[in-house]
Amino acid sequence: MPKDSNIVHQYFRKELEDLTILVRVNPIQLKGMEITLSKDGQPEVRELEFDDEIFEDLKADGFTEASPLEFNLYYSGLMD
Repeated sequence: MPKDSNIVHQYFRKELEDLTILVRVNPIQLKGMEITLSKDGQPEVRELEFDDEIFEDLKADGFTEASPLEFNLYYSGLMD
């Protein structure tokens, strides 16, 4: 079993009219985080657990692959 530090997360993004959703997926443990960025508010961060169809679900919901840098800048609070 790989160690947590050896996992390469996958990142996804979806833009809606008044918000942006960024998702980080741990493809080994099927866990992750979601950051919801509203145009006029603070980022909201949620921890999530996924099933083995997460990648198909994200594609069906209109998510596209995203930059790890963007996700981590928002997650660390360096961007608002």
